Amino acid sequence: MYRAGIAGATGYTGYELVKLIHRHPSLELGWITSESNAGKTMADVHAAPWEYPLIPIDEAMQRADEVDVVFLCLPHAASMTPVRAFAETGVRVIDLSADFRLQDAETYTRWYGVEHSVPDLLPEFAYGLCEVNREKIRGANKIAVPGCYPTSINLALWPLAKAGWLQERVIVDAKSGVSGAGRKAKLVYSFVEAHDNFSPYNVGYRHRHIAEMEQVLNEAAPGETRYRFTFSPHLLPVNRGMLSTIYISVTDGVREADIRDLYARTYAGEPFIHLLPPGQFATLRHTTHTNTCAISITPVDPGRPDGPDYVVVSSIDNLLKGASGQAMQNFNIAAGIEETAGLL
Repeated sequence: MYRAGIAGATGYTGYELVKLIHRHPSLELGWITSESNAGKTMADVHAAPWEYPLIPIDEAMQRADEVDVVFLCLPHAASMTPVRAFAETGVRVIDLSADFRLQDAETYTRWYGVEHSVPDLLPEFAYGLCEVNREKIRGANKIAVPGCYPTSINLALWPLAKAGWLQERVIVDAKSGVSGAGRKAKLVYSFVEAHDNFSPYNVGYRHRHIAEMEQVLNEAAPGETRYRFTFSPHLLPVNRGMLSTIYISVTDGVREADIRDLYARTYAGEPFIHLLPPGQFATLRHTTHTNTCAISITPVDPGRPDGPDYVVVSSIDNLLKGASGQAMQNFNIAAGIEETAGLL
């Protein structure tokens, strides 16, 4: 039996991890932290039956030897110091922030606007996109869990990029439930502002997650291919769920049957990838409250079913496959236990 610590347990992703650990056959909770609620219990903060005490992160760093793995569910730029402290003890670290997803500190600073304080640790982290990077995750002691938007988009496009069939121009229209913004209080996420509304934000080439999309897909593509993204995220007035509608072109001569065969071979045996048949479209209901990514592939022009233009739709639960579920999947792979443990 493994023991886990969760830093930032009262946020939405941290709370999802608490629930997942309760379902896990080989994992139990050691301690959980909350800076804003230290001294209270989980039941004081969430409608939960668990009286786990909430401790400050400084105390948790002193108690690293009580756990086998630490999940960090902290805001961006807040994970660096705790990660250094936990890593020095040898405990397995699985970070859900953006602080260790990118391969170099300059790219991180460009997109996140802060200097990286522990750049020497970046090469030590495995990027935890499980279906793409499984061999690097096995046995890894430091794992960076991908962002929600990059998970939905990279899983949808990675087979085409790796095959060299994906053309450089990629247009993405993505929607996320309000929980994707976290539990912080901000007017735009309040009920009256978000309900009965639908709003874009960071449209074009502005959203921080583009860096992860470029990193994964450019690395997969043969030669010097560099993808150009137009990315339009939207705030969807639902609690959870994420849908990415992706407009692409493929290499001339590649047919729809070739694409479907490529995806079937690439994701054969993957327990959390659901490839939909022709004529079906991925929806939120395919994936909410699961660790699954559902993918549909549709030719743009029904008069040219084997033409170069396609719409790929990808659906995930932003809190599970986009965060806590994928973090648990990473732990299972790294620890060498059943990958689906606690997730099915």
